[in-house]
Amino acid sequence: MMRLPGFHKLSGPQKTVAQTLSLVVVMGGLAWASVPFYDWFCRVTGFGGTTGVSEVASDEILDQTIKVRFDASLERNMPWQFTPTVREMELRIGETGLAFYEAYNPTDKPVAGSASYNVAPYEAGGFFSKIDCFCFEEQVLAPGERVQMPVTFYVDPEIVTDRDAKYVHSITLSYTFYEIDLPDGYAAVAQDTDTNLN
Repeated sequence: MMRLPGFHKLSGPQKTVAQTLSLVVVMGGLAWASVPFYDWFCRVTGFGGTTGVSEVASDEILDQTIKVRFDASLERNMPWQFTPTVREMELRIGETGLAFYEAYNPTDKPVAGSASYNVAPYEAGGFFSKIDCFCFEEQVLAPGERVQMPVTFYVDPEIVTDRDAKYVHSITLSYTFYEIDLPDGYAAVAQDTDTNLN
């Protein structure tokens, strides 16, 4: 067997170390790539309750109706109060719905938040399409500020022909707000306020 100059056969322990390092590098690469791939997969398929996004309303509205329930929660250290203004609505499949969530900042400083979301049951995720949503942007509430934040959506009529999702008669849309760093402009104002108070 021909060998290239400068290369020698690895001994047993060296070969094991080389194979282990190769495995670690490959597994690290797969782990790094899995996050964006999983996110893409969920958005395309609706797996894991990930919703769709649409720029326009549905061009078809069915006579069949579906109930949409609204749920709100906060991550452990998020100081806001956050609730849906309506807990449930019934609308025709394909009809555009408009719901509001209310957020309140009871603290004496501005607080920024971002909302993660999902849909249950998971089979319905790919058929729940948001046209506009407060969750598309970061939110900043001033001290004592209370806001109502809209979400515009529809349930895609194709849900009635899907093998699994056609049996879904109610969908729950859930949001969880978590605190994030203040944007630069707000952070400077908050720092000036703290300095003046001291």
